[in-house]
Amino acid sequence: MKIGVLSLQGDVIEHINHITKLGHVGIEVKKLEDMEGINGIILPGGESTTIGKLLRETKMLIPLRNKILSGLPVWGTCAGMILLAKAIEGEIDGHLKVMDIKVKRNAYGSQINSFKREVIISEISGEPLPLVFIRGPVITEVTSNVKIICKVFDKIVAVKQNNMFVTAFHPELTNNLEIHKYFINMCK
Repeated sequence: MKIGVLSLQGDVIEHINHITKLGHVGIEVKKLEDMEGINGIILPGGESTTIGKLLRETKMLIPLRNKILSGLPVWGTCAGMILLAKAIEGEIDGHLKVMDIKVKRNAYGSQINSFKREVIISEISGEPLPLVFIRGPVITEVTSNVKIICKVFDKIVAVKQNNMFVTAFHPELTNNLEIHKYFINMCK
């Protein structure tokens, strides 16, 4: 299976390494034609404003949005979650605007407030999973068609809606492969 990783900025190689460890092919998506033939795409952590700007400059924003709306499985981690959200607190406009969520940037504070938690996410694994939060956003609103998968400190940090999955944390920065397995299963 071929899994694309949006490769404009952020934790690209870390995601590709996890995909490879699971026996699949990770493809860097830097331009429109790189999206051809992929079974799913990961929008990595990084800086959402920068990635959104680069999506527009490379003319990939609308085609990517259309592919997601047509059913391409997508997983947004941290900045990727912000890119997928229909609404961002304190901002007039979003980016891809495909997922029925509202997000708040840097909900846990600045870089210095980054932290790690071990949490059981029953949808994914019966074992505690390491969750790494770096200037993590949170989801402040969801509609009834969005499934809440994980909360940390009573804040929503992972949800799923149809072919879309988002996490406020960075599984690619751990050695654990369970969350990547979960997404790959969505791509089958």
